[in-house]
Amino acid sequence: MAIRSLFQACLLSPLVSVATAKPLGKIGSFVETQKLADPNYGPKPGEDPLFSTYYGVEAPFPGYLRDAVLPTKVGPPGEDDVVWQNLLSAEWIIFDFYQQAVEAFNETSFIKAGMPNTTYQRIQEIRNNEAGHLRIFQNQISPTSVKPGACQHQYPFYDPISFLALVTVLEVSSMAFLTGLVQEVKLPSSQGAMLAIGETEARHEVWSLIEIWKTNPFGGPTDTSFPYANQILDTTSSFIVPGSCPKFNPQYPSPSQKLPALSAAKNTTSLTPGSNIALNFTDPTNQPKFDPNTQYYAVFFHGLANISVPINTSAWPEQEIRVTIPAQFETKGVIAAVLADTPGAPTKETVVAGPGIMLEQPSALATKLL
Repeated sequence: MAIRSLFQACLLSPLVSVATAKPLGKIGSFVETQKLADPNYGPKPGEDPLFSTYYGVEAPFPGYLRDAVLPTKVGPPGEDDVVWQNLLSAEWIIFDFYQQAVEAFNETSFIKAGMPNTTYQRIQEIRNNEAGHLRIFQNQISPTSVKPGACQHQYPFYDPISFLALVTVLEVSSMAFLTGLVQEVKLPSSQGAMLAIGETEARHEVWSLIEIWKTNPFGGPTDTSFPYANQILDTTSSFIVPGSCPKFNPQYPSPSQKLPALSAAKNTTSLTPGSNIALNFTDPTNQPKFDPNTQYYAVFFHGLANISVPINTSAWPEQEIRVTIPAQFETKGVIAAVLADTPGAPTKETVVAGPGIMLEQPSALATKLL
């Protein structure tokens, strides 16, 4: 349910990516990386086939240029720079996820796991798309601001199937946080660029649903819109190796609420609408604090709507908190859930825990990710 809890739950399994926390092959120097300040440097997304049909194992441009790119001009930051910095840092997490899989597996790995013989090629193509996103996001940040570089990353996959399950969660989560980020940016050009990126992520997710999970890819009239993108981005920080980020990188995400992670309990048998579930706060060092005089709510976001369900926190942690997922929702797409002190969670400050992302397609996969 929560990306952070998925990471923690899989720590008992051998992680393919622990040994390769940064890409194999050449890593560009700090001096070479600074050339990225020039938007015309290197291959251009949308013009060069590198970002679609490169089938090498080593990281494509600019994935091997991993230092932060320093400002080349003095002045105020661009109007949307902080949002693009957040998105670029998140994109490094996504790019490395696919890059590490390209290095860890091969075509035979997926065929032996019962997957279509084109699976490895598609993973390489998605990796290439994500490399293009890196360059696009770098170029969206003004020359007066730092362009974040890559941290080292570890992911909870240990075989092709666990990797593909995480693909589905990360792709659908990226679609959800993009709906929040597009509400934060001010420039129409930024809004249009994020919409175009979201459309590409949707294509990745559709491939996963049809080819890998053999399920209906249609998620209803709209995908889920979640207004507080940084709350989702905060959960992805679990993939970052502590202390590994370039020293000039800005905080990720900025700002960060550092909310308690929210998930369903590990013995949950269903996360479909109408299911009654126990809630789990997966980080023992970051637990919620409930005011005994305040009524709290589980707020479920699905499509463009949200539904609030009162919860009883008076006996927690001695007694678990239980809640029923609203039965009104279709079993489509994803449901994002938070705990809030106000119905509807009308501002990010009203959220006290979460979000948790509940996968509804394929619904059988959702509880396996707890």
